[in-house]
This record gives sequence, structure tokens and C-alpha cells, in this order.
Amino acid sequence: MSMTKTSPDIAVIGGGAAGLMAAYTAASLGARVTLFEKNRRTGRKLRITGKGRCNLTNDCEPEEFLRNVPTNPRFLFSSIYGFKPSDTQELFESCLGVPLKSERGKRVFPVSDNANDIADALTEACKNAGVRIITAEKVTSLSVGNGSVTGIVTKDGMLPFSAVIVATGGISYPLTGSDGDGYRFAKSAGHTVTPLRPSLVPLTASGICRECQGLSLKNVGFSVEDSSGKKVYEDFGELMFTHFGLTGPVVLSASAHISDITPGKYCAVIDLKPALDEKKLDLRIQSDFHKYINRDFQNSLGDLLPQKLVTPFVKLTGILPTKKVNAITREEREKIVAMLKHLSVPLNGFRPIDEAIVTKGGVSVKELDPRTMGSKLVKGLYFAGEVIDVDAYTGGFNLQIAFSTGVAAGRAAAEVE
Repeated sequence: MSMTKTSPDIAVIGGGAAGLMAAYTAASLGARVTLFEKNRRTGRKLRITGKGRCNLTNDCEPEEFLRNVPTNPRFLFSSIYGFKPSDTQELFESCLGVPLKSERGKRVFPVSDNANDIADALTEACKNAGVRIITAEKVTSLSVGNGSVTGIVTKDGMLPFSAVIVATGGISYPLTGSDGDGYRFAKSAGHTVTPLRPSLVPLTASGICRECQGLSLKNVGFSVEDSSGKKVYEDFGELMFTHFGLTGPVVLSASAHISDITPGKYCAVIDLKPALDEKKLDLRIQSDFHKYINRDFQNSLGDLLPQKLVTPFVKLTGILPTKKVNAITREEREKIVAMLKHLSVPLNGFRPIDEAIVTKGGVSVKELDPRTMGSKLVKGLYFAGEVIDVDAYTGGFNLQIAFSTGVAAGRAAAEVE
């Protein structure tokens, strides 16, 4: 096998966002690239992200981007500035022919709202650049000797390569192929893997959740408070009650801000009427009570609350359900206002990691070169994407990390001697 500085042989393990971008980048620079994907199709997780719409990046500047990365943002400085969110948008629109659009929160999606368009465009770009894509092929281990990577091992034996890029994802969504192989490869090469736990994951909760199962609330205020009443997260948007607790965009984002979620330490606080302050909300309630002056309390809240929330809400107020609204006191009305603005739901824990959107933890950034994603321990070995100990909030930030680190690894691997 001929190996030269201008035309190295590179193996990319993993055909997801990071792997496809790394392969495309390296091949575009003249490297001979073989991509190994254990599934029968590339981009399996990419195709289901954003509920199948694919929020591929965030239309922000690098400084703002890094503020949305809670884990090791400084490590990403070079790669994010080396391949910015604007570069991702230009690549897909100008080079790969996928029209994009921006939505609330600067989230960027394909105009088609079809994640397959992103995965297919990247896969086709790889093929056009000369990448050899081998699907349904599991890499079992790395081949390392004398401090350098020498290739990979599959069922067919050892295959020699001058550089290897590990882009296998985390351990969330294991049915898409993200089953932790990359961490095993890293450890076998002497790397440290930091503790793994779910991030951007639904939360288990008690309180009214089971009674409200299936109810979605849009345009609500949402915060998480610790036992001292200190807010650790605050947002506005959509959530849903489930049989186990809470899910939805604001809940997933909140999970990234919570570390020790032992029962009793945190509670979610929902503002059901964020557009109204207490005074205006009280006037609104008085208006509704006047409108339904002869009704029972439990039958007077239909204009204020979704029907599924009425019964559990009434229970929480402690006001007799059959009490006539014309008999409700000012103090009781204040209690209703307080409950509408601060509906508390005790949080108990995270859902299992296989339900998480991303994995928190991974290959220690202390052992990687932030400019190249190259191993400081093994020459010719690179990592890209979720397998590294970096993660971000929702909004397209995690896929951009995959793209930026993939580009950095692809560029560096293409220059291996």
C-alpha cells in the first residue's frame, strides 16, 4: 500500500455527521479515504434528529456558539472558528444544493424539513469526492504499534491505514449504531474516557405528571430550581407531560444544566401564563369568574387551562372543587394566580441514557490536540463528534460540533506523512 504525504490512506470509523464530514473533507484534500459504517445505511441517527427535520446548525457567530457549550468550550475554539456555522450553511446551500432556513432561536433546518436531505447530500458528496463507503461492516478494534496507528481490524483481519478517524458517536440511541465502540477503541489506545451520562434527555418527575399524561403545553415559561429556590435554568417554549415525567424542548435543554438530580434536590416550575404578570392575571381571573358567576370552581377554568390540567390544578389549589366562584375569596384567588405562575413539579431523575439525544462525557480533551482532534498519545489517530467529551444545548449546536470537529480531523489526517 503506497503512503505519501500528499495521498495518505485514511480509515473513518462511523458514517454519521462527524464521520461523513471528516471523510468528505479528507477526500477533498486528495487523501484516499475508506469509511466504515456498521449499519446498512449512512447517517442513521442524523436522519432522525430534530424529529426527522434535522436542526443541523445554529445561525450564530462563534462567540455566541461557544456560550452554548457547557462542557469544554475552550477545547472547541479552534475547530469552531476553523469551520463556523456560516461555513456549514454555505457548504450545504452552495456546494451540496440543499436550501436551508432559520427558525426561532436561530435554528437552521433544510427547507424541505426532511433530515434525509442532509444525510443524503453528505453521503453523495463523499462518493463524489472519491470516498469508498463500506456499509454493514463492523470495525472490531484498532491496530496500534510503536506509538502509531497502523490500521483497523474487521472480520476480514487487519487492514492497514496511515490514519484512523474515530467518529462512532456516543451511547445514546444505540439502535442507530451508537453503542460505545469508540470509547472502547479510545481506551485500547491508552486514552481516558470521562464518566458517561445522558444529556438532552427527558426527566422523571412526580406530582401531576401521570394525571396530565399526553398533554403538551406551548409558549410556557419553564425553570428549574434547586432546594434553596435558586434557579439553575430558565427557558420559554414547549413541554409535554408523560407517564414518567416531563419531556419536550425546554425539558431536554434543562437536563444539560443538571448534574446531581437526586430526588428532592430540584423541581421544575412552569409559568402557565408568561404573557401576564400577577396583577393582569388576577384581573383576567376576575373576568372569567364574573362570566361564570354561578358555576362551581372546577367548571370555571376552561378558558384559562387545557381541560386535562383542570382537575389536577384544582386539587393543588386546595380549594373545594364544588365551591361557587362567586364565593371564592381574594386570598384564594391569590393562590390561584400563584399556582398559574409557579406550577411546581418535583424532579426525580434522568430517563435512561439510550433515550438521550447526546452523551455527556467521552474521550478526554486533555489527551487531544484541539486544532486537529489528533491523539497526543498515538500518532495518526483522530477523534470527531460525540465520542469526544464535549456537548452543547439544543438548537443545532451538537451537530455543528460534529461538523467542525469532523472537518478539523479530516484536514489533519489528510496531511499525515
